[in-house]
Amino acid sequence: NNTGVDCPQKKKKNAYAVVIGRKHVINYCVTHFVCLFSCHKLQESLLSSNSGYSNYRGILNWCVVMLVLSNARLVLENLIKYGILVDPIQIISLFLKDPYSWPALCLIIVSNVFIMAALYIERKLSVVSCMLGVAYSTVYCDLYVICLVCKFWGVFSGCVSVGGVMALGVFTVLFLKLYSYRDVNKWCRESRRAKARTLSRSHSCPSVHKANGTAGYTHVSYPGNLTHRDIYYFIFVPTLCYELNFPRSPRIRKRFLLRRLLEMLFLMQLMIGLIQQWMVPTIQNSMKPFQDMDLSRIVERLLKLAVPNHFIWLIFFYWYFHSSMNFVAELMQFGDREFYRDWWNSETIPYFWSNWNIPVHKWCLRHFYKPMLVKGVNKFTAQLAVFFMSAFFHEYLVSVPLKMFRLWAFLGMMAQIPLAYFVGRFLRGNYGNAAVWMSLIIGQPIAVLMYFHDYYVLRCVL
Repeated sequence: NNTGVDCPQKKKKNAYAVVIGRKHVINYCVTHFVCLFSCHKLQESLLSSNSGYSNYRGILNWCVVMLVLSNARLVLENLIKYGILVDPIQIISLFLKDPYSWPALCLIIVSNVFIMAALYIERKLSVVSCMLGVAYSTVYCDLYVICLVCKFWGVFSGCVSVGGVMALGVFTVLFLKLYSYRDVNKWCRESRRAKARTLSRSHSCPSVHKANGTAGYTHVSYPGNLTHRDIYYFIFVPTLCYELNFPRSPRIRKRFLLRRLLEMLFLMQLMIGLIQQWMVPTIQNSMKPFQDMDLSRIVERLLKLAVPNHFIWLIFFYWYFHSSMNFVAELMQFGDREFYRDWWNSETIPYFWSNWNIPVHKWCLRHFYKPMLVKGVNKFTAQLAVFFMSAFFHEYLVSVPLKMFRLWAFLGMMAQIPLAYFVGRFLRGNYGNAAVWMSLIIGQPIAVLMYFHDYYVLRCVL
């Protein structure tokens, strides 16, 4: 209506539109209000496995706080009951005052004889005929037997336990290294003879290239590796598997080296202090329950010993496999730093044993397990043989310094076989991981108490 005067029909139509518009606005507001204040939807509880929730850091922090508080109470109880037992000079004075501790150092020095013998035998094997090679290989085997007998006789006859453990550790590592040294050089000889047959010539000298007018060795081939420098480099680097050309780091990082050195010194003192202050009194107080055969008190002593023993074992792992090995590797510019993997996530027993000590695992895999498979031995038998060998060396490193044979360490290692079957068959995921941790926390103090009990009965009572 161009006149500006609304007709009655239009006014009625406009009023109806206003009413309809108000209804739509009200419906929209009501719907929006209901959606805005809706508080329920389809979802699972956070602690349910189906929720997909995985951020439990607060609970982990709570566990750490509770662990610290509970252990602080035990530490305070120990200090009130026994006083301060920590004596950092005790270990040093043990070596200085006891005349029977020096044979261990003499044995370590004598180990150079076996190193030199292995080097010169390999040099002879690289140039002699096959018939003479058999004779030299026999001498090699005799060298290994003499090495085992020498360290057994030297430690069992004269060394105290601390020095004996050190000497046995050095000789055991040396035995494994020389075995790898022999195998790798043997493979190189066989490869060279095969190439000589096909190419009528041998690649027997180190590869040399010249850069900027200076000669530098970039790749060493057999028998150019048979030098004093090469074998002693292998003896000192933190690995048990020999190679002609190890991966090398470009430089020595001084700050990294200093951090590892400070960690080594601090953690060593911490372990000694915890052993003196916490473990020794607990072990000594466990003898009476053993004498009375009080089962409940024995279990109580076992659980009380489990905490410091496991804590010390974790510190030892970090001290040895991270701080010490990285320190030596950095000093020697050794490039392969995989000394351990994520064993703490182990859900099976075999996964733990193949990931917590990588140098030993690589040696067993390369020089023991795979050669047995090549000879036709089935996998299960080969795995049993690896566990048997590991059990032998565990018992060897414990019984010889203590000068008694009780087979607790051997039986503990062999018990891993049925435990591995049980965990792998019936437990999965977090339950398997908990079973692995339980075996570590409980198994070790059982062996410690059994050895101390037998040592106490043999030395103190009898």
